[in-house]
Amino acid sequence: MAEKIKFELVSPAKLLVSAAVDMVVVPGSEGDFGAMAQHAPMITTVRPGVIDIHDGGKIGNRIFVAGGFAEVNEERVTVLAEEAIPVADITADMASARLQEAREAIADAKTDAEKAVAAQRLLIATALEAATH
Repeated sequence: MAEKIKFELVSPAKLLVSAAVDMVVVPGSEGDFGAMAQHAPMITTVRPGVIDIHDGGKIGNRIFVAGGFAEVNEERVTVLAEEAIPVADITADMASARLQEAREAIADAKTDAEKAVAAQRLLIATALEAATH
């Protein structure tokens, strides 16, 4: 049997996942990366997207994250997510509403800071919508 890697996904609200899995694919800021047992240590930022949790030769769980940080070592992957939602819980209406709110925030933004926050909201909403397909 192949070695497992411990995966933990933590949001500000709670610990969402804590399990030994075959592999985790994380949407890193420089591109998606897969982490398995004996992975080289690294720390990276996480962009909005979907984490795929592989176990038993298939994707056992998919979770949307709005961004955050990931720490990987030989035994563990820990993702500290700004927001996390199981993909199965995302509805087309939810994604559409978030996209509309983000577009309105872009239109209403006046200062550079407001524009930056609105642009990040749009990035998250776009990734959330993509997760529904």
